[in-house]
Amino acid sequence: MSLYITEHTPNFSTAGQITSENISEIATLGYRTIIGNRPDLEGGSEQPMQADIEKAALAVGLHFAYLPVISGQITRDQVLEMAALLEELPKPVLAYCRSGARSANLFHLTQQLSG
Repeated sequence: MSLYITEHTPNFSTAGQITSENISEIATLGYRTIIGNRPDLEGGSEQPMQADIEKAALAVGLHFAYLPVISGQITRDQVLEMAALLEELPKPVLAYCRSGARSANLFHLTQQLSG
């Protein structure tokens, strides 16, 4: 399955749910960090678990962070944590959730934080 990735800036992109099988493609595209924003089991038992995706990412030298957020319920603390991750982790970053929209919303909220 080929990924549909939306680039928001040269250093940040989003995608819908990824699997451990997508990790090679993500690495080949030049991403250095993956951030998982989808809570485990949100989509039922068929959803890939973040631990499996993280293991595959680390195996090819990518960084991985897990910041699960519930759709429509993003908190200020989660925005601040995402901002910190984006500051400290190697770029470019690919964040994923079910469709990519939640990760995009979280990113845009980090851009609105005042200095």
